[in-house]
Amino acid sequence: MPAADKAQQPNPDRLPLNRRFCIAPMMDCSDRHSRFFLRLFSERILLYTEMVTAAAIVHGDRDRLLGFNREEHPLAVQLGGSDPELLYRAARICNDYGYDEINLNCGCPSDRVQSGSFGACLMLEPMRVADCVAALKSATAVAVTVKHRTGVDRQEGYEDFAGFAKAQIDAGAEALIVHARNAWLQGLSPKQNREIPPLKYDWVYRLKRDFPNSEIVINGGIKTMPACLEHLRHVDGAMLGREPYNNPYVLHDVDAVIFNCRARADIDRFTLLQRVYPYIEEQLGRGVPLTRMLRHLLGLFNGEPNARRWRRYLGEHAHCKGAGVEVLQRAESLLG
Repeated sequence: MPAADKAQQPNPDRLPLNRRFCIAPMMDCSDRHSRFFLRLFSERILLYTEMVTAAAIVHGDRDRLLGFNREEHPLAVQLGGSDPELLYRAARICNDYGYDEINLNCGCPSDRVQSGSFGACLMLEPMRVADCVAALKSATAVAVTVKHRTGVDRQEGYEDFAGFAKAQIDAGAEALIVHARNAWLQGLSPKQNREIPPLKYDWVYRLKRDFPNSEIVINGGIKTMPACLEHLRHVDGAMLGREPYNNPYVLHDVDAVIFNCRARADIDRFTLLQRVYPYIEEQLGRGVPLTRMLRHLLGLFNGEPNARRWRRYLGEHAHCKGAGVEVLQRAESLLG
């Protein structure tokens, strides 16, 4: 991998970290190609990587796991793990790559994550998480944050939730990102865990009132800019997940609505597509399959005339041998 991708250095010209609007870390979604595309909507939103385990970073292919494009800043890496020493080592490596924030995952309920004793099950061990936060803080000068739920299984006491939060704040977490649902460790799939447990927005609002000097970001069930603005009346930031992935054009006015800045506001879909073509051609030259990038673009024209023709053409032709940017251009011609 070229040196420019291997160890990104902080860019003094980029905007400071701002958690007012974030795109959630999502497994099998938040890869570097998706992040590059979403960055075209705004240079202010905070993007996150997929969760990467500390063990994989320490022992695996770091460039494949952590490499990113300079244009993706501001960018946070989300780590999975529960061993403070291993997390310390992983954070040192992430620091060298130039990430703007290191986030600890305490919210994923999947069986695979539970078997590794991290993710949402860590909410049952607040002091162990605090030790992990302290280890991450000692490894890097960038911000350390925690993403977690309101509880696990049938925990229904606000005091347990607030106690977990306080432990992480006391350990030095700069921000808490709360998916405002409990995580059910048994009986629900990860997808069901994003939809079935009831939302507890009022708990997150109360947490901000109880810890007014701490940065609190809310996540879960948020789909529109007006909904974000309503949440921002109560907390410091709003995080969207599946909606901007499935319907990316929801972000077209994020600068104007959320940041009160018209730098990239009201950008149209076709202009966005033109801006992503050079990136796709560059990645094709590196041997990246077209399908790996196009899956992040399929929802760009959702709700528009001929969007189904666009998706069908891409689905039928993008996997063909030698397929290049011309496949996108032909699909684009069907939208007229």
